[in-house]
Amino acid sequence: MNHSPSTSPSRMAFAAATAGWYDEMHDAAGSVRPHYEQVRRTFEAMTPSGVSRRQAAMNDRMLEEGITYTLYHPDQADPLERTIPFDLIPRILPKAEWKELERGLAQRTKALNLFLADVYHDQNILHDGVVPRRLVVSNRYFRPEMMRLQVPNGIYTTCAGIDLIRDERGKYYVLEDNLRSPSGYSYLFTSRSIMKRLFRELYFSHPVEEVDHSLNHFLATLKCMSPNGGSTPTIALLTPGSYNSAYFEHTYLAQQMGIELVEGRDLVCMDHKIYMRTRSGLRRIDVIYRRIDDDYLDPLAFRPDSMLGVAGVMNAYRAGNVAIANAPGTGVADDKAIYTFVPDMIRYYLNEEPLLSNVPTYLLSNPDEREYVLARLEKMVVKETSLSGGYGMLIGPTATEEEIAAFAVNIRENPSNYIAQPTVKLSTAPVYQGGAFVPRHIDLRAFVLSGRETHVIPGGLTRVAMKEGSLVVNSSQGGGVKDTWVLGV
Repeated sequence: MNHSPSTSPSRMAFAAATAGWYDEMHDAAGSVRPHYEQVRRTFEAMTPSGVSRRQAAMNDRMLEEGITYTLYHPDQADPLERTIPFDLIPRILPKAEWKELERGLAQRTKALNLFLADVYHDQNILHDGVVPRRLVVSNRYFRPEMMRLQVPNGIYTTCAGIDLIRDERGKYYVLEDNLRSPSGYSYLFTSRSIMKRLFRELYFSHPVEEVDHSLNHFLATLKCMSPNGGSTPTIALLTPGSYNSAYFEHTYLAQQMGIELVEGRDLVCMDHKIYMRTRSGLRRIDVIYRRIDDDYLDPLAFRPDSMLGVAGVMNAYRAGNVAIANAPGTGVADDKAIYTFVPDMIRYYLNEEPLLSNVPTYLLSNPDEREYVLARLEKMVVKETSLSGGYGMLIGPTATEEEIAAFAVNIRENPSNYIAQPTVKLSTAPVYQGGAFVPRHIDLRAFVLSGRETHVIPGGLTRVAMKEGSLVVNSSQGGGVKDTWVLGV
């Protein structure tokens, strides 16, 4: 049963998703799920103008705080900096549901870290044929410079972003692992702050697990990496600079955690140690939380034309005089072809069954799987293995015949560059758009911090495909975000 938005000026109503999609707010009969009941009552008691004023206030707050993202479009000569669309209707997760996800996320990131340690040391998983050697050694993100290098606490991926989706039955799947420098932390914390300020009555009517303490966990995780073992290490966030699409996040995290925000030109390597230039002289840096890609990290080790990194930082890292989070070379584990083997990694390293399933995935380097996919491209999602952010994708059901034909040519020319997955019917949640509450497709980016202990930030960040019918939630492609509430009871 669908609920159409009311035309009454004094009352609004939520529209349930059409049949065939899992609706986060409504059950199959169209009734509101119990954990969303207070949300329904609160919003349906508001007038359209009242809701619009709240949404406008949230947008103003985001603008005032500079919560922006740089949007790139092939038809535009210059990138567009804008506030990320933030929807005022929270996504709500019951405690029991979240606890299951939390266990699965901790299990997955533990196995991924063990895989990276193995790949850069003994390579047992390759010798035993569990993961094909060619997928690792020929991977663009595999860094021979990391071989036999000891990393702090044996943790390669200090902060991971794991993307989760739900199918039409409500089952969760892992869509992607983001292990290099995942973004979205700032949107998680700022969306919560805005909701608490502007929707206090709704927020405090729910037993919501707080996320503020997760910044302390983040800082503690970085501190425990310090090679000096002191209680007050100097930590720096290395940013490419103000033109980077996620620069707001870099400044936000540095400010909130009380760490230094630096660019490559602010750092210098001397005697295999890293120092920051300050007005009073050089200051030793113990931990670098880097938000630049491997290629640009050190012109002496990687791209010699890089102006973003620090010459000699890899020598300092190899000497054990500085820690880097996330470690160089982690990208080999979040490659979309390697993704297919994560369940096998869990069984291999942990002797456990995976708690979270992968989306069924076809490796197009396999001739049989390639031909199967090519015959069904109009039903598939095809992804370039080395790209992220919604780039290099074909979504078959919404693609034109020309786009499908072009992808078929690319797949045949470079099959190892692509994987394919059946189109998953992403779940929907209500958003406020065009003066009405309408369903839009969502996913969930969960953040896992790995140090001496593992911390999963409660709820993570719900990303929204703001366009009707779209399945692309990435902010780089125009997607928005929601605050995500995990109920404590």
